Amino acid sequence: MSHLNDMALFVEVARARSFRKAAEALGMPNSTLSRRISALEKAIGLRLLHRTTRKIELTEAGQLYYERSKRIVDEARLAHEQLGAMLEQPSGVLRVSLPVDFATLYLTPIIVDFARHYPGITFEFDLTPRRVDLVAEPFDVAIRIGELEDSSLIARLIGRHARHLYASPGYIEASDEPATPADLAEHECICMPKIWTLHQGMNKVEVEVGGRFTVNSVGMIRALAGDHPGLALLADKIVAVDFASGRRRRGLPEWQGSSVSIHAVTETRLIPAKTQRFIEFLSARLVET
Repeated sequence: MSHLNDMALFVEVARARSFRKAAEALGMPNSTLSRRISALEKAIGLRLLHRTTRKIELTEAGQLYYERSKRIVDEARLAHEQLGAMLEQPSGVLRVSLPVDFATLYLTPIIVDFARHYPGITFEFDLTPRRVDLVAEPFDVAIRIGELEDSSLIARLIGRHARHLYASPGYIEASDEPATPADLAEHECICMPKIWTLHQGMNKVEVEVGGRFTVNSVGMIRALAGDHPGLALLADKIVAVDFASGRRRRGLPEWQGSSVSIHAVTETRLIPAKTQRFIEFLSARLVET
């Protein structure tokens, strides 16, 4: 049983790549954690970690032991949670990778509401445009927007966002309002990407658009569309407040863009209660209304 406990400690150190961070997460002294891992290495007869003053790295044996051990540890943790009250009121640190613009423009109030429901959970959010490595990095879940690359990861569809064309009232009034998708070729369009797919019932068209601004940030596109430079294809929920207040108007209101899918991605189906509740909560709030 002692080896199983030490295995769980090793998994935390390997995930964090740091004795200090793992000790803080576990609520135990750094020196105790280091001693327990050394005892585990002695019992196994192999060195699992390369220790330096700045960081730790897994040895070849340590990498193999980590890959096998983390599944055992996760299954044991899940078994305990399913038998106890943690299933209803989970606790622990929830580490989430989030898309920058989606998190800041839309998700933040939902996350605040989730935190109120589950006071035992603390949060570490990493807002980055890069696709984090859920196998090598210590994230519980990644929220990803758009199409997913094929992989061995587990992806759960938790929402879809409808999109329409939006612009400031000033732009609409100063320009000849587009009557058909083909008219967009004569308009300033804030692009990402330069080919827009639009739908009207069963009709579907692809339009090549252009303009002075090509931007890869939804947040900046939203801001630009409010300052008169042109039309933007944006998720309705991202512009809901501005649209309701009249600060944004729709262009070609009878047409809409392809909906954007939102996935919660995890390394395995065996996820702890804190992660399961977070995914369920987001899914319930992201349902199209």
